[in-house]
Amino acid sequence: MPEKATIERAKEDKREGKAPSTQAGEFVKEEIDHIREGKHGAKNTKQAIAIGLSKARRAGVKLPPRRGQGKKAASETKKRGRVSAKRSRASEKALKRQPRKAASRRSLSRQAKTVAHKRSKADRSRAAKKAARTRKREKSHR
Repeated sequence: MPEKATIERAKEDKREGKAPSTQAGEFVKEEIDHIREGKHGAKNTKQAIAIGLSKARRAGVKLPPRRGQGKKAASETKKRGRVSAKRSRASEKALKRQPRKAASRRSLSRQAKTVAHKRSKADRSRAAKKAARTRKREKSHR
């Protein structure tokens, strides 16, 4: 269950008209913090991010379903109810056994570089233009 403060920050992002990925970033950040605090671990940085995105989806952030999962993931986001206590405990216990290195600055940096490298020049350019528009809009609102 995400913390109230995280949900509030995500709602604020939504009110400001920010993208769903930005709203989801709040949940990912919370997850990274949990790993750093030693609450649990993650096999790798990708898993830590995936856990955060999953929490965001359950909290109602309009993110697309998981990639490469087909219809299963699409239906999962619609009908997902409560997870059984037994399953929840089991996954929590498994995460506790994982290393904490996934949330290190080095691991996060490596993950960001890997993902950025896979994006096309046009993709990066589009993102930069959108960010500039957002900054311009925020400046005029102050």
